[in-house]
Amino acid sequence: MQVSIACTDHNLKRGNGDHSKQNATSPNVVNQARAKFRTVAIIARSFGSFTPRHISLKESTGKHTGMKYRNLGKSGLRVSCLGLGEYRLCSIAEQLMTIAYESGVNLFDTAEVYAGGRRSSLVITTKLYWGGKPNVSLCFPGLKGSLQRMQLEYVDVVFANRPDSNTPMEEIVRAMTYVINQGMAMYWGTSRWTAMEIMDAYSVARQFNLIPPVCEQAEYHLFQREKVEVQLPELYHKIGVGAMTWSPLACGIITGKYENGIPEASRASMKSYQWLKEKIVSEDGRKQQAKLKELQHIAEKLGCTLPQLAVAWCLRNEGVSSVLLGTSNPEQLTENIGAIQVLPKMSSHVVSEIDNILGNRPYSKKDYRS
Repeated sequence: MQVSIACTDHNLKRGNGDHSKQNATSPNVVNQARAKFRTVAIIARSFGSFTPRHISLKESTGKHTGMKYRNLGKSGLRVSCLGLGEYRLCSIAEQLMTIAYESGVNLFDTAEVYAGGRRSSLVITTKLYWGGKPNVSLCFPGLKGSLQRMQLEYVDVVFANRPDSNTPMEEIVRAMTYVINQGMAMYWGTSRWTAMEIMDAYSVARQFNLIPPVCEQAEYHLFQREKVEVQLPELYHKIGVGAMTWSPLACGIITGKYENGIPEASRASMKSYQWLKEKIVSEDGRKQQAKLKELQHIAEKLGCTLPQLAVAWCLRNEGVSSVLLGTSNPEQLTENIGAIQVLPKMSSHVVSEIDNILGNRPYSKKDYRS
């Protein structure tokens, strides 16, 4: 089961709005910041030892990085536009999470993270892998076990992984609705579903008075655009489904490290990533590397790295609630988070230059009408 944890102030924003007038150094605000950092410490401790240290209120808010916060679809959940995704190296998990947290990141997406402690003002999401027919007897023991290990009564969002094509949509929607009605979750979302499947789920929910999904997790980067730029915006306007994206660097392809072949220590050199190696050395892969060389010139003009340009390009799409960053070391994470500083430089002219190089801009119905 994959678990995502987001430390966010959304619960504080359900009141009468007086919180905005609260002094930044008031005891309540300080306590909230400390509580959220304690939670990050708890999660990091699940990977190994954790050494507590002081963290200031300024660091906890992430204002010094210019981090942006967006609603998850049309729900009331607010998450940082950058999230920390894949970070499997346990020995540096604490360091990675601390860097992300102090940079204003409040969304942590990982696998098998179980932590105890107070809930505070967190948004916690988890992903269900059906492994077969999505009924109560199969999917709930895993969810309940996850909640028990994290010492939580509920999660904010449950993401349903794409089920078998033979599974009736009604069963899926009823199962997720049951999870919410039983108090185990507040919302549910989809992961790697097609636009048609998401719309089908919404129609079923309307027909049987059930609860529809609020967000889709989708792959999105310079070389994969159709779903996030055309299909999901239509769903957002029709039914309010938002987008949380992953793989902004296309499994490392966009970093430029494969320009001269496959480095020995790279992911593509591993046996389990043979498919990635084949993709890189293919004719399409060589064309992509040529385009990345051209994009490097734009990055240099903007005073940033190619990965930062690629992440900022994803962020320029306001239909994306959050971009999940995969990382293997602190330096890489710090570099990618720096894309926040590049975002203001993503003018329409720069975006047009990038589109001209890529030559893969998808066209929506609106484009054809114009």
